[in-house]
Amino acid sequence: MSAPVFLFSPQKLLRYGLKVSDNMHYQSPAEELVNATLQSGEGMLSNTGALVIKTGKFTGRSPKDRFIVKDRITKNTVNWNDINQPLEEHYFDILFSHITTYLNKQPELWIRDCYACADEDYRLNIRIVNEKPWINLFAYNMFLRPTEEELEDFNPHWHIFSATGLQLPYKACGIRQENAVVISFKHKMILIAGTAYTGEIKKAIFSVLNYLLPTEKKVLGMHCAANIGTKADTALFFGLSGTGKTTLSTSPERKLIGDDEHGWSDEGIFNFEGGCYAKCIGLEENKEPDIYKAIRYGALVENTNFINGTDQIDFFDKSITENTRVSYPLHFISNIAEPSKGAAPDNVFFLTCDAHGVLPPVSKLTPEQAMYHFISGYTAKIAGTEAGITEPKVVFSACFGAPFLPLHPAVYTKMLGEKLQIHAANVWLINTGWSGGAYGAGKRIPLRYTRAIIDAALQGQLDDVVYSTDKFFGLAVPQSCPGLPYSIINPENTWNDKNAYMQTAKKLAGQFIKNFEQYSNKVSAAIMNGGPVLL
Repeated sequence: MSAPVFLFSPQKLLRYGLKVSDNMHYQSPAEELVNATLQSGEGMLSNTGALVIKTGKFTGRSPKDRFIVKDRITKNTVNWNDINQPLEEHYFDILFSHITTYLNKQPELWIRDCYACADEDYRLNIRIVNEKPWINLFAYNMFLRPTEEELEDFNPHWHIFSATGLQLPYKACGIRQENAVVISFKHKMILIAGTAYTGEIKKAIFSVLNYLLPTEKKVLGMHCAANIGTKADTALFFGLSGTGKTTLSTSPERKLIGDDEHGWSDEGIFNFEGGCYAKCIGLEENKEPDIYKAIRYGALVENTNFINGTDQIDFFDKSITENTRVSYPLHFISNIAEPSKGAAPDNVFFLTCDAHGVLPPVSKLTPEQAMYHFISGYTAKIAGTEAGITEPKVVFSACFGAPFLPLHPAVYTKMLGEKLQIHAANVWLINTGWSGGAYGAGKRIPLRYTRAIIDAALQGQLDDVVYSTDKFFGLAVPQSCPGLPYSIINPENTWNDKNAYMQTAKKLAGQFIKNFEQYSNKVSAAIMNGGPVLL
């Protein structure tokens, strides 16, 4: 291993209880991180050159083990609930002592300076200290990378300390079990212990930004993808897992700004990240060519197996988890916006996979409806494919990103409404799910139809067409759309059993109304009236 070269003063780490030694590797390039992982036996190279690793016990986030320190800053501002769980202040010191003691015993430490937010006005400098070279590679891939000149006087605003192998004495630390992710706005630190799932790092930073940007900068943080067209027109794509957010935001005619988290300021849109963290279960080159081609040297692939007797990744192997992931820098995608910024959006797409088959393929929302559906964050998932399990499972995730919202959803919704009013953006509700019946009876709307809808909206081809009103959800439904068959425009017409359609639509409308009760005292009557009605 080459001797470490420090572009920062390692003595600064002493204030955090870390001992300065030759086992510290600062700002290691991707090649060194890959080689160190291979030498440790914790990873293997695929036939494309990508580094393949296993994250151990945790192959996804552990939301029940994520905490925010409850102090003078957060006590009356954080929306305390099952997602934003409070941790008393004195436990933070105990946790931090355990983590620093553990890290000081490790044979090597990996330190990386990076930042979040592509807009310099909102830049958040981050220093990550961890024990695994491949976790440091993840940070290199996912966050924005300072130049050598910027590193000369780099001053971290926040620190992340990751101790993946540490099993915490949970009773003494005030937590549920041996692992934890803890965010402290007072200390400006994120502590991660007992889990090697890399997604905890980026999602914790998202939570920090989704607190700081609205409260301090008046910037709306959003869990969405964004792209930009040849006329500098920006589009946003909101959607939960399985709705097509990544797929639909990737287009050969438009440049990708980012695929996951963005801020919306008075100046426009900017990406939080410098990379992508894509699901790769069932990945096929013909369906997701950009992701497929990005899995090359420097990419980090998590929790996949190889096809027997080869070094070729088996993307269809679910034996470890269905949440297989790959991280890579944005520049691994050919068609990207540089820098990762754009003007205020002209079009905003809410993507929902409606497995009930009652929402139109496309509808245009009023500002009040947009705020209603934004705070609702609806999609539907199929419980599984086992015998007898065919009932769609309704999912409501506030603002299409509830796990990463420290503030009350009404705060983000109000900000969205204000920005929509100022910029007069079109808002579209796109059903990427079923038509002609619910899951098991109907058929999923073909991707080519959804792409045609997106293209038509972006090109202004839905501006002057005739609209009708959906009788259950009050949505404005265009009665013609280039590339979309007229026969599937109105969902009721696609069902053979009209009574079944009526009952299913009423059921889903009722679920919307029931879910929205929690917001009734936080939003205006106009927004409440933007939802469905029960006939």
